[in-house]
Amino acid sequence: MRRVITGVVGGNAVFLADGEPSNRHEYAGWPGHMTSVIWATAATPALPVSLGGEPKPGIVVSPAPGETRLMLVRFPPDSIFADPRFDGPGYAAEAGVHLKGLIDAFEPDGNGMHRTDSIDYDVVIDGEIWLELDDGVETCLRTGDVVVQGGTRHAWRNKSAKDAVMLFVLVGAKRAD
Repeated sequence: MRRVITGVVGGNAVFLADGEPSNRHEYAGWPGHMTSVIWATAATPALPVSLGGEPKPGIVVSPAPGETRLMLVRFPPDSIFADPRFDGPGYAAEAGVHLKGLIDAFEPDGNGMHRTDSIDYDVVIDGEIWLELDDGVETCLRTGDVVVQGGTRHAWRNKSAKDAVMLFVLVGAKRAD
């Protein structure tokens, strides 16, 4: 993955970064799963952009109200859960480091259901993935499809035989209930 960041130095637009994000993580416990928080903003972002605000490994993924997170996620096929290489406790330990805040939103029974205090703009970049809501209703999403996730209880299911890649923009929100 290549990430390009622009900013202003001496009054001129410049490339501040061009390369891999510093916090991309490939999970040993869940082979094929990858996450990367590509960028994060404060509740009131400042311009010009600087690399001082670049998300570092261990960033809290769940944004506070008004903050944003831009995140890329690769979901391997769900069949990996039956593979002996899948290590639930190992994945949980990795997620505690690389998905701080977000992993806490997941239900403890391992069903993948979770609810965040954010409005999420979710784009399927490659592949096919199913979005399941708390009533068990599902919809299949394909490359180019977009979901606006409004703080609902949901899970992502990759029922296909190939990886699915999604881009998420999380906008921290305050829950009314």
